[in-house]
Amino acid sequence: MMKRTKIALATALVALPAILVVAPLAAQNEAQLPGQKDVSRVAAGTYKADAGHTLVGWRANHFGFNDYFGIFGDITGTLEIDPAKLSAAKVDVSIPVARVVTASAGLNGHLLRAGKDGGKPDFFGPDPAPARFVSTSVVATSATAAKITGDLTLNGLTKPVVLEAEFTGAGKHPYNGKATLGFEATAAIKRSDFGMTYAIPIVSDEVKLTISAAFEK
Repeated sequence: MMKRTKIALATALVALPAILVVAPLAAQNEAQLPGQKDVSRVAAGTYKADAGHTLVGWRANHFGFNDYFGIFGDITGTLEIDPAKLSAAKVDVSIPVARVVTASAGLNGHLLRAGKDGGKPDFFGPDPAPARFVSTSVVATSATAAKITGDLTLNGLTKPVVLEAEFTGAGKHPYNGKATLGFEATAAIKRSDFGMTYAIPIVSDEVKLTISAAFEK
């Protein structure tokens, strides 16, 4: 028993220098991230969506077995924000529906397929107009979160949608030097509200949205 204790102590003493070096380095690397979840870094002004790093993910239940999901990218638009007057913030973004991406080429084609015999498409149809979300109110729910209510226009129909948004980071972009803000948000919509009733209810009417957004000043 004494021998095992001595071996354990010796092992700990050998590992201690490495731990003392690695722990500060890990903390240092974290501190060096350009974006930090620090609201004091947020400067008032108008920001443009970083199209290459802003995504809208969606998921819908398939036959009660599992959820299927896809994404929209190349988001464009603006965010007007003043940390001192958060209720006056405005978001106006466009989502290019025609660039929807899923893991299935067949589903991609179905989402953008024309209706049969000149009828209504099952989903978006060919060459759909971009969707657009325009905020109508912003209410802070904590120091880093807000409820954003706005109008979503999709498939030519406009309905109110509520986003539960969370501030995720702010700072200077390391490559272009621009002040950058990051947010994540969630929402749920009914596709039937936007004229897409195909296969309801075996493919869920409710579609869950997950948004990851970056805006640059």
